[in-house]
Amino acid sequence: MILAELNVWHSRPAVPTRRVALGEDQLGFDPSPGPGGLLIASVFAIHTQQFGDDENNDLNDLLNRIEVGAQIAQPRLRHRLQEDRVGLTRSTHQLVQFSDGRIALDLAPSDRPEPHVLAALYRVNQQPRQMRRTLLTLLRSVRGWRGQDYDDLLRYVSGKSPLSQWGGDLGTDPVVWALEVLGLAGTPIDAIPEPRQVRRTYRRLLRSAHPDHGGVAEEAGQRIEMLTAARNILLDKRSA
Repeated sequence: MILAELNVWHSRPAVPTRRVALGEDQLGFDPSPGPGGLLIASVFAIHTQQFGDDENNDLNDLLNRIEVGAQIAQPRLRHRLQEDRVGLTRSTHQLVQFSDGRIALDLAPSDRPEPHVLAALYRVNQQPRQMRRTLLTLLRSVRGWRGQDYDDLLRYVSGKSPLSQWGGDLGTDPVVWALEVLGLAGTPIDAIPEPRQVRRTYRRLLRSAHPDHGGVAEEAGQRIEMLTAARNILLDKRSA
């Protein structure tokens, strides 16, 4: 059974122009992040591993623009988004469940990672604000994955070990994740700290993450992204 499917239409490797388009997808995000969120995060994690410094800098900017709902200028990551699929080839990524309840990833091979990352991000960008932020939090967290095995990736993305059958409890609760990132893990979910405390904690951790204050330079960018995402989740939850 197919739990989620992401279709990426992209230029063939031999074609000099670089284009990407979205397909007809099956992406459910309920309960959050849902099978669609797990699949998008897995595709994102696998393909961003192949990025160098230039691609990662462009990716960071793109993530920030999506988070605030800004317009996405073209091209991105050297690929231009187009509406039609004429002249493009399709790659299909799936999250499937077998008759014994086992869940697995079936990801299409790729010659270039950029179209797959962009397709995942464009789908995230189409979601309502709160869901978009939840998915972006998940994407930022999976950038730290450095494994090779798809089963390990699913455990990492879902926060489960070993991976269990799909159900309402599968997936990392964004509030739990945010509390952990900000060092507030002992706080009950239904008793989120006041906005003033969230902002104060965020500023303190932000300073410590900066290389000028002892933070590891190679990890500073990702750490700052995670702190910012965690702050936004908790502030949004308080105002909901």
